[in-house]
Formats: sequence, structure tokens, C-alpha cells
Amino acid sequence: MAKKLVIVESPAKARTLKKFLGKDFEVTACGGHIRDLPAKSLGVKIEKDFAPNYQIIKGKEKIAKELKKSAKNAEIVFLAPDPDREGEAIAWHLKTILSKNGKVKRIEFHEITKQAVINAVIHPREIDMARVNAQQARRILDRLVGYKLSPLLWKKVRKGLSAGRVQSVAVRLVCEREALINKFKAQEYWDITANFSTKEKAEFSAKLNSKNDEPYGISPKDKKGTVIKSEAEANTVLKALEGASYKVCQVNKKEQKRYPTPPFITSTLQQEAARKLGYSAKKTMVIAQKLYEGIDIKDEERIGLITYMRTDSVRIADEAEQAVRQEIAAVFGKEYLPDKAVRYKTKKSAQDAHEAIRPTSVSRHPDKIKDSLKPDEYKLYDLIWKRFVACQMPPAVYDQTSVDISANEYKFRASGSVLKFDGFIKVYLESDDDDDNTEKEQLTGTIPALSDDEELNLQNLIPAQHFTQPPARYNEASLVKELEKRGIGRPSTYAPILSTIQNRGYVEKEGRALKPTKIGMTTNDLLVKHFPTILDIKFTAHMEDELDDIVANKMEWIETLKEFYEPFAKSLAEAEVKMQKVKKEIKINEKCPKCGKFLVIRSGRFGDFIACSGYPQCSFTKPLPGKEGEAEQKCEKCGRPMVMKGSRYGTFLACSGYPECKNIKSILQKLDVKCPKCSDGEIVVRKTRRGKIFYGCSNYPKCDYATWTRPVKKEGGEEKKEEGNA
Repeated sequence: MAKKLVIVESPAKARTLKKFLGKDFEVTACGGHIRDLPAKSLGVKIEKDFAPNYQIIKGKEKIAKELKKSAKNAEIVFLAPDPDREGEAIAWHLKTILSKNGKVKRIEFHEITKQAVINAVIHPREIDMARVNAQQARRILDRLVGYKLSPLLWKKVRKGLSAGRVQSVAVRLVCEREALINKFKAQEYWDITANFSTKEKAEFSAKLNSKNDEPYGISPKDKKGTVIKSEAEANTVLKALEGASYKVCQVNKKEQKRYPTPPFITSTLQQEAARKLGYSAKKTMVIAQKLYEGIDIKDEERIGLITYMRTDSVRIADEAEQAVRQEIAAVFGKEYLPDKAVRYKTKKSAQDAHEAIRPTSVSRHPDKIKDSLKPDEYKLYDLIWKRFVACQMPPAVYDQTSVDISANEYKFRASGSVLKFDGFIKVYLESDDDDDNTEKEQLTGTIPALSDDEELNLQNLIPAQHFTQPPARYNEASLVKELEKRGIGRPSTYAPILSTIQNRGYVEKEGRALKPTKIGMTTNDLLVKHFPTILDIKFTAHMEDELDDIVANKMEWIETLKEFYEPFAKSLAEAEVKMQKVKKEIKINEKCPKCGKFLVIRSGRFGDFIACSGYPQCSFTKPLPGKEGEAEQKCEKCGRPMVMKGSRYGTFLACSGYPECKNIKSILQKLDVKCPKCSDGEIVVRKTRRGKIFYGCSNYPKCDYATWTRPVKKEGGEEKKEEGNA
């Protein structure tokens, strides 16, 4: 008897579905796309309305043959790739090669549970060609840019470079942020803190914030008000406060609420996993895919643990809403259950094709299934579960107090809050880009009971010097946030964008920060100059909107391609003539030890290096001076000299006895500031395991001095500190 055939993308997904569907079904995997544009040619007939020339992907011929054989003997074929545009295109390509006409149907489900899968089989549908055409348009747009622009970069900049429509815009954002950092000039400012005690001996602190009822002593970033710009100005204030009496002039108390954040969508999951877990966007999506496709749970069947993880909607299904409310009441008590379900508004630009990312069953608590999950899977599932539960809980409530204290014409202000009801933060609290998982400590703090006109005892006044900091470099979380904010890319594209710009050598990681490479900056400058429209951020966002319009049947996909290609082709022709070649090598007064020809400085993916001008006949290369050379230090393991070496991750010290001795050490960046604790060591730049910069003594572990703020050398040799992190 012929079986019903179900084709999914991955073997893991196939194993999960087999357990749900039973012996009447055969479930097999296609391994993703079965057809695509050819790898070694454009594959698009531009003059024939951009007709694509799809071919079976190299290496997939055997899979295609087996699928055709299985489909031929099947009663009906159900195509079940992921429920998005990419999945719809995969289904369409499968239907095309299977040629089963009415015997091929499309099914989709947003969570891999028995009920969801069986419901999908009961309600199959036809291929949605609007989704397919949107995917085709994106694929052809990217192919046109890649195959037309990359050869130009090979000719003008360096062989091996490639360009991408959306990825190049992401590189532009990183380069523009770096340009702002390079142009930044630090501004000195001072603040003054007063430490007080009450008659009851309670102590607290307040900061100077006004003079003659006008903002004064503020940070430059506050913009409105007067900044204390020098030590002399700060001393003038201190002198004016000599002998002053300090009196409470106003006490303000109010109740403040903090509301939970919506359930995860793709971008917020990637951001939060980066902040709390240190995961890259790619790693987050790989783990989320596994959780979605199915995990073998001890004493249970194999099941998908989360809903589909590529989504831009915060919508929650009614049954999931009811289930989480029941769970909250049962586990946390009725005081943690709002009178009605909390509803979140999906942004207008969202496709809203899927639900938010949530557990398929909220009763499947992370700790109950921890033994069935790998550590990384558990951490991400725990994050998703907590965010989902918290989003349906009441706000946290604080008693917020601010106190104004007068002294002559000056006023100081103290503020603090006390947690009155923890609400949703009993389960979860969102991080931000500067958060180091110390949320609860940051949210607490008390001010003693004070009354109007109460006199206070001044303990001391502390002036502090600060310097404004440049804008921070993007990290993966903040770049995803910026891309989403500007309407660039969609849920399925954020992780590939971040991976591509790093893999191509345009952007590199320095700790967690994303920094453009030299070749990235050079390429970006050329592309922005000669392709202003294609690299325009608003234009790229507009193209994303048009792809959405294709899905909504508001626009024809061929028209979208024409709108893009005509100005692109014109810019390409002009750039062929006007774009100047980047000087690829600099001749130096030194000859090659192998062949005697002159040596030159060349640029490579991992930076500049010295090479023979006779390449490729002579392949001699060596690092630039300072990149590799003998250092003053000796190897503490074998006594041989240490040498400086360069890699894509920077410069480091390695034993010259390699491979017999594999000792390596990082090179410490010194700040020319003596350690204030031991007075013998120097302050050096260090990094935590997660890449966060801090400053410590070079004599560690003998001296354990460390600080998050950057010390700077003051005239006279005293140590001062800049505010914030480097």
C-alpha cells in the first residue's frame, strides 16, 4: 500500500515528525534548498525579465533522485519546509522537480508538536507563489550585486573580495560608527558629590545639580545646563560652599511601575542571548533551530520545545495565553496574575506571519528537562521560557524618592528607589548593552526618611573629574538592533549578515565589539562614493518594504528587480571608468632573500605584510616589523627568546622554540600610569572572558588592583580616571 510522503528540510525534524505521524507516513529530509542559481555563473537572463536559471545544487543530485523515486510511489506528497519565504521557495523547487501535479501539497506548522503537525496534514494548501516570488526577488537582487560588483572590487581593490546588497550596508554602519569614534574629542567635566548624615546618624549621598535654580554641574550629554569644565571651576564651587548650611528643601515621593518586555522575536532573542549568554547571532539561531525541530525528552516523546524562531511578531496564540496564566497562578500565586492577559502590539512593518518565540508547552519547565538538554540548549530554552512567562505577569512597583538639598545658591539632589512589589522581575529582567547581569543591585537603594526644612550634617564634598566617552562600537546585539530599527534585513537574515561581514574580512571582533578592518574601510569608502543609491540605508530599507509588498500581492517582483537594476547598472558602468585603483603594494628598499627581487608591502585579509614582488613565481612573505620580531622577554618555560607574531586576532608573544615549546602570551597595552596600590607595577589594559575591557596592575597576581574606569596620567604624576569603559 502506498504511503503518504512528507518532505522536511532536516533529518532532526524528520525524526520528530515520524513519531507523530505513524506507519502510514514516510518522512524524509531534503537538506534545505534542492535547486539554486548556478555557483559559477550569473544564472539570470536580465534581458528576459530576469529569468532565473535554476539548477540542482552540486552534491544534491542523489537526494533529488531518491526524492523523485519516493514521490513516484507515494499516495500524496506533503511539502513541510519551514513556514517562511525561504521554506516556501524550497517547497516550490521540490514540487517543480517532483512533477506530481495535484498529488503535491504544502503544509506548515509553527511548532513541532503532535497536534500542530496532524492539524497541518488535515489542512494542506497550495504553494503560495507570492512568498516564492518575494524570495526569488531577494535571491536575484543579491546575485546581481554579488556577480556584477565583486569583479569590479577584484580589479580595483584586491582579488577575492565580494560585495553583498544588505551586508555592505551593515559594513557601512560599522564604518560610520568607527569614523565617529576616530573624530571624537574627549571633553573634561567635573561633578561634586556631597555626603550627608542626619540627626539619627543615617548616611546618604547627593550630587550637585543646580545653581540659582538652573541646571549646573551636569554631564555634557545632558545638553541643557552648565558644565563644570575644569578643576579651577570645581574649586570655585567648593570655596563658595565653605561654611554653608545644608537644608532639605523638598522631598518628592511617588510610586513608579516598571513593565515587562514583550515575548521574544528573532531580533530581540539574538540581542538578549548576546548580552546574557555571550552567544553570537549565528550560535543563537543554530541552537534555536534544534529546540524548534525537536529534542528527545527523558520519559517523554521527541518534541519541538519552542515555536518557530524566525518571526517579527509578538502575537501569542489564545491557548498559549491561557496556559501561561494558569501556570503563573499555580506556581507564583494569584497576586502575580494580572486581571486579564497582557497584549503586545506588533510594529507596523512586521510581517506578522508567525507567533512570538515561546515554549510549545509552558508546563515544560526548564529545570524539569535540564537532563535532556545540552548546556547551551538549556540556557537558551531557559531564557525563552522566562521571558514568555514574565511577559504575562504584572509590573514591578517601586517607591521612588528624590530629595533636593539647598546650600546658598546651590542645590544637591539625591534619588533612590525601593522595590515594593517584584512582579515580573521575580522571573526575568531584560538586559541592556551595558548590563553585566547586575540588574537587581542596580534597582535597589534607599534614602533615609527626611522632611522639608530638615537640617543635615555635611560629612565631606568630593569633586570628581570625568571625560566624555566616544560612542561605543557596535557589538552583535546592538548592530542587530540598529538594523531592525532602520528596517534593514528581516528575521531570517540578521544572523547571516553578521556572519558574512566577519567571514569576508570586512569586520572583525575586538572582544565583543565589531571593528572594521582596513580593507573593510577602504571597500566601504569606494562603494559609498560610486554606488550611493545601493549603499543608501533608506533605499535598502525601501527594498525590504517592496519585498513585503510582493508577499502582500501589492507589487510585481519583476518590477522590483527593474527598479533596482537600472540605476545599479548605470552606477556600475560609471564606476568601471571613474573608480581609481587602490594602491595594492608599496615598494621597500629590501630584496627578497629567495629570488633577489624587491620586497613590497601588501594588504591581506588579516592586515599588511611584506611579500616578494615576484609573486606568484616567488611566494616569500614575512610580517611587518613590529608584527613579528624578537622581543625582550625570555620564555619562562624553556628560556628561549620570545617573538612577536601577528594573527587575525592581533599581536601576541610566542616562544621561538615552537613547535617544541608552544608557550604563548598576550601583549599587554600599558597606559604609562603607576599602580596606585603597589606603586611598582603599571596599569595595563585587560579583558574579561566575555571581552569586556578593564584595567589592572601588570604585577598580577602579586597585585590584584583592578578597575572598570580608565586611569589617565595627571600632571605631577597623580592618577586620575576617565569615566566609563574604553
